[in-house]
Amino acid sequence: MTTAEAFSPIRDPYVRATAIGRCAAAMSQQIINVAVGWQLYERTGSALSLGLVGLFELAPVVALTIVAGNAADRYSRRNIAVMAQGLLACAAIGLATVSHLHGPVWMIYSLLLVVGTARAFSNSSIATVLPQLIDRAHYAKATAWMSSAYQLASITGPAVGGFIIAGTGDATTAYAAATLGQIIFVLCFLRLPALRPEASAHKRSVADLFAGFTFIRRSPVFLAAITLDMFAVLLGGAVALLPVYAKDILHVGPQGLGWLRAAPGIGSLMMALALTRLKPWARPGRALSITVIGFGLATIGFGLSTNFALSAFCLLLTGVFDSVSVVIRLTLEQSLTPDRLRGRVSAINYVFIGFSNEFGTFESGLTAALFGPVASVVGGGIGTIVVVLAVARLWPQLMRLPPLHTIEPDEAAAAPEAEVRHAV
Repeated sequence: MTTAEAFSPIRDPYVRATAIGRCAAAMSQQIINVAVGWQLYERTGSALSLGLVGLFELAPVVALTIVAGNAADRYSRRNIAVMAQGLLACAAIGLATVSHLHGPVWMIYSLLLVVGTARAFSNSSIATVLPQLIDRAHYAKATAWMSSAYQLASITGPAVGGFIIAGTGDATTAYAAATLGQIIFVLCFLRLPALRPEASAHKRSVADLFAGFTFIRRSPVFLAAITLDMFAVLLGGAVALLPVYAKDILHVGPQGLGWLRAAPGIGSLMMALALTRLKPWARPGRALSITVIGFGLATIGFGLSTNFALSAFCLLLTGVFDSVSVVIRLTLEQSLTPDRLRGRVSAINYVFIGFSNEFGTFESGLTAALFGPVASVVGGGIGTIVVVLAVARLWPQLMRLPPLHTIEPDEAAAAPEAEVRHAV
């Protein structure tokens, strides 16, 4: 049995503390999302007010990508994560105060900007803390546990937030619960050592600010993986149209909608837990391509189905395939990226995936308005499969990718521009 196979993430104190902290933080974010959506619609009665939520949260993430990524590569990532989630706790307290005092709507949006700012710094640091603390051979299993924690929060968080709001009649208590989740995160991460990132061997320059973009551009395997994931999220946006399917196609009402929304998360959680027990992939690039094709086929199946059970099963399969894709991509990211660049690469990666999430929702709504919901979902599934075939042709290196625990950091892609020109 290899070291990678024998490793038990749940017994590792660093993995355990990180998983609990990230689960608490993710659940807190889900509760905030539910509470903000409910409160804004109660106050305004406008669907546009809900659409603006994503814009206000995403804008600071995009604007601060360079700053947050560079901060994570210069200072203690644990400390940045703790401060960022502490800022999120302050934002949750502010939202609770606005809710209790019935403050103006503009204050809610102002606090959402604070939430987005905190997420910009937390996302570039949280994902890069654990690789500093565990062996490279253990990344895949540790990532599977992190994914399990996130999916658990994704399933239970909205339900907890909705239950609290239903029981109390307003969002104040829900925001208070979200604050508690952030406090749990801070306490868990304070148990981790505050390590500084690996120091750079060369003098810093302006080009270092954009070194994350340069690394991704020079690393064809990682560029292929992130392209697959980004377009799968962008084109396979069936979740955005679930209200339409629940009401007009499957005729299952709000309760059925709830089960449909939960199905991908349940599938992701099941698969993520299974991945903690499976052997490392012999050909992870091939496994990634096959699972993204599976995601596209499951999306097509959902789009064509008029049976509730079959539709829920197809959505569950999208979660299963997506979980494999996420674990492979994140493990590949941490394995290929030298420690001194992980913050900048992680920040850029999050922006791409976050943008494709938001734009994917818009794309699904637009195509559904133009061609109908079935054509939108089925077309997205077909498009996902086409992207897999195109990526395999453009970047054949992905199919030859060796087992993830054997991959070393790509120092050539991380080299300063001056060294690359000199080598040429």
